[in-house]
Amino acid sequence: MARKLVHLAYPPRCLSCGVETGTDHMLCQTCWSETHFFAGSVCNGCGVPLQGQAEAGDLCESCHTHPVLWSQGRSVGLYEGPLRRMVLALKHGDRQDIARHMARWMGSAGGGMITAETVLVPVPLHWSRMIRRRYNQSVLLAQALARTTGGVVVPDGLQRKRATKSQKDMRRDERFENQRSAIRPHPRRSALLRDRKVVLVDDVMTTGATLSACTEACFAAGAKTVSVLVFARVARLA
Repeated sequence: MARKLVHLAYPPRCLSCGVETGTDHMLCQTCWSETHFFAGSVCNGCGVPLQGQAEAGDLCESCHTHPVLWSQGRSVGLYEGPLRRMVLALKHGDRQDIARHMARWMGSAGGGMITAETVLVPVPLHWSRMIRRRYNQSVLLAQALARTTGGVVVPDGLQRKRATKSQKDMRRDERFENQRSAIRPHPRRSALLRDRKVVLVDDVMTTGATLSACTEACFAAGAKTVSVLVFARVARLA
């Protein structure tokens, strides 16, 4: 009865567009049909689907041309339409509640990537951006992932030493230069990463420049392995 009363007052709504749905915490039929989820044989570096028969460890053309530093990468789907709206709602719309639903899908995309011994490390924000935004969306995703898949979250395992420029209109090489030496392991958290399997958590992967800088920082802290788990993958840039 209480559940029915709650639904009458607050009917279930699509996680992406907000229209009423018949089920809690889901996409509406339209958004579901418009969402490009990644499934089947996927690139071991970034999680995009591969055509034809693929084997474990195979890479897409982008990751083959520009090898990634991490051992394994997975993503839920393409950063467009419904998934893009969810990311923007979390990052800029103060929809912190949506993180747990995004993390549920990320856990499925990651398969057995996360175990009880895995250290989940969010991609860090610079302190100046944290003041403006009030929270780090990657921390929220990592915490939600830990609740559903296990693992230990080290929310400040990495530090952003300097505020980098917005990468929105940058080319691939400019993005990597922008992130050079910008991220380091937290001097008081390195011991928590040493000799551990680390999974970096973020909302979106574009060229992988930020995640590459984070991977280098994790290895500098002594991480045994580093993998990457993100919510959405941007169409690859040249």
